[in-house]
Amino acid sequence: MSVASKSQFPGDEGAFGQDEPKGETSPPKTRLKPGERRVQILQALAMMLERPGADRITTASLAGQIGVSEAALYRHFASKAQMFEGLIDFIEQSVFGLLGQIAEKEGESTLKAQRMIAVLLQFAEKNPGMSRVMVGDALILEHDRLNQRMNHFFDRIESTLRQVLKETEKVRSSATPTVLNNQWASLMTTFVMGRLHRFVRSGFKKMPTEHLEANLAVLLSR
Repeated sequence: MSVASKSQFPGDEGAFGQDEPKGETSPPKTRLKPGERRVQILQALAMMLERPGADRITTASLAGQIGVSEAALYRHFASKAQMFEGLIDFIEQSVFGLLGQIAEKEGESTLKAQRMIAVLLQFAEKNPGMSRVMVGDALILEHDRLNQRMNHFFDRIESTLRQVLKETEKVRSSATPTVLNNQWASLMTTFVMGRLHRFVRSGFKKMPTEHLEANLAVLLSR
């Protein structure tokens, strides 16, 4: 199972085609296909978020990164909040698509939970700009609904883990299986969030997958 590579948005082939020629010797202007400019904007935003300690990203700086006017951005997104929503859509589709594949496969439930955590942290490691969105670091000065969406994202992660963990022998044999299952899923989700925060706060130096196998062995033996 492959983890989404760095900032690979759906339909991004050729999205960075140079359509802003400079000087008389530049090649003829290339017209982007429908949707490609939108993808290009989201890719540029994700790339700018990868700069550790970057200040709040403005539409002016984003437009400058791509080499277009701010008006060109607003032809594709009504606001910067909608641009961040585009990144969140990508995160949700990528992560829950992968987790769904794991859930559908046959296998021991504890190993499924372990694989889910690994895939989630691998996705963040390959997409550091997305990690800043996931932990809310990039959303501090943005619309509150964006933070609410990311809070819901982790609620879904915890719910997904509960569904998998309830099939484990440890939970089934417990005198209070529901309580144990909820505590276990909560602990694992908190571990994931902690790893993502450390990754972002370290300027992407402390990898979220560092010593992951040993850490998961401790969590899953609880």
